[in-house]
Amino acid sequence: MRLSPRSIPYRAVDSLSRLVWVVVIVAFTTDSSVAPPMLVLAGAVVAVVGVSVGYHVLYLRRFSYDLTEDTFDIRSGVVSRRTREIPLRRVQNVDIAANPVQRALGIAEVRLETAGGSGTEASLRYVSRSEARRLQDDIGRRKRGESTDETRTNDDRDAEEALYAISPKELLLLGFVSVDLRVLSFLSFAVPVFAPSLGDVVDPARPLLVQLSPITLGVGGVFALYVVAALVGGAVAVSNYYGFRLSRAHDELRYERGLLQRYSGTIPLDKVQSLSVTANVLARAIGYGSLAVVTAGYAPGEGGSQSAVPFAERGRVLSLARSIESFEDPSYVRPPKRARTRYAVRYLVVALAVVALAYGIVRWTPLDGAWWGTLVLLPVVPVAAHATWSVRGYAVQDDYVLVRNGYLVQREVVVPYHRIQTVTTAETVFQRRRDLATLVIDTAGSGGRGGDDAKAVDVDADDAERLRVEVEERLHAAVAERREQFHRERTESLREDPPGETDPERSSGGHTTDPA
Repeated sequence: MRLSPRSIPYRAVDSLSRLVWVVVIVAFTTDSSVAPPMLVLAGAVVAVVGVSVGYHVLYLRRFSYDLTEDTFDIRSGVVSRRTREIPLRRVQNVDIAANPVQRALGIAEVRLETAGGSGTEASLRYVSRSEARRLQDDIGRRKRGESTDETRTNDDRDAEEALYAISPKELLLLGFVSVDLRVLSFLSFAVPVFAPSLGDVVDPARPLLVQLSPITLGVGGVFALYVVAALVGGAVAVSNYYGFRLSRAHDELRYERGLLQRYSGTIPLDKVQSLSVTANVLARAIGYGSLAVVTAGYAPGEGGSQSAVPFAERGRVLSLARSIESFEDPSYVRPPKRARTRYAVRYLVVALAVVALAYGIVRWTPLDGAWWGTLVLLPVVPVAAHATWSVRGYAVQDDYVLVRNGYLVQREVVVPYHRIQTVTTAETVFQRRRDLATLVIDTAGSGGRGGDDAKAVDVDADDAERLRVEVEERLHAAVAERREQFHRERTESLREDPPGETDPERSSGGHTTDPA
């Protein structure tokens, strides 16, 4: 099987568009007296276009793929040839992506993700939309050892159980509460650009009514930055989750989302590493939240967290979360109160630094203003410390360990014991001074120590060690139980279908692997 011929013009234009900036720079920087004649320039452009189209024609002719019973095979390379065989048992996620131009051409990109890879395992750029959906369905069925005829394809789609679809109200509220703090990165170049002009605004020689103090500018700047971050975050959220739909078929979740870039993907339930329920301050105020499912099917740095419910009432979010992992309503154990003192000291240092900076600006620069206005931060310190302390905690249940952190953005993580890979304790210099520690629970879907790891932060050091031992014991017990269950089910299956009498249709695909 080959890529869609309609991918040739798209790939060629996409490659040439990356050179547009070079043409623009040359056009505006080259001396007109020595610029090449328009005929020569036009000829060069035609030659480049021809070479690009020719290359992509060769790429398509020399690229082929084949879906077998056990593997997904790819042969590619224009100059040097490369052949890959990807075992289907390693494929964990099959995602489909298409932007507006690709949708207009009727093509889409298919991405195959495997656990433990350093990047996307395979990418088909581009196949027809129907072929992309067929590959997604067939790979899922072959992994389950089912037949892949057309009748089964239609039956599977009819058998999908709709779980969630974002409503216009939820999409609007999501846009309202979303704040993209990545806007802060723009300060790195915005400050040097606009800082010189601020001198005129705060010039003491100007009339008092048109003067702005550094304190006023600071507060106004923070407010303006928040408004911009909220607008950008809202636009991004609405674009990403427009038309979000979640359904369940067999042992996987299927989702579709996106306004400009349309995504379609699968979330294998047997590959779920943890669940994450998140809500920022605004979302919690109106009783809403979101649910993300963390799987091991994405490379480190690409993120294994996939949204299952982008925004809904908290009760609905928890209900869907419990349909995936049957955890109980947790009773969180908070950190000891000396951890709250640690937060108060930390925030007090930050507040005093801001006050000192404002005083220094007024005292030793030509700028003037009410520096004492920053003292309002001091009474906020104990409130912020208590808020940080009150939302942190952990809960140990029969089959799950749960942790909760974050006030501005609260995140509750549910981790099944059998998905845990490592359990470690860590202590910073400041934690050791107060006999505190952090328990880090690592799964295959997290990014190591950090990232999406579940963390019980600022636990009493002795309790952290006790908790580490308890979680490890429950981990070993859960793995042993699942291994025993797997072998029991396999034995029963062999009794029903003895060797030599097995239905060939039932044994026609996939590998059986020990879940442990």
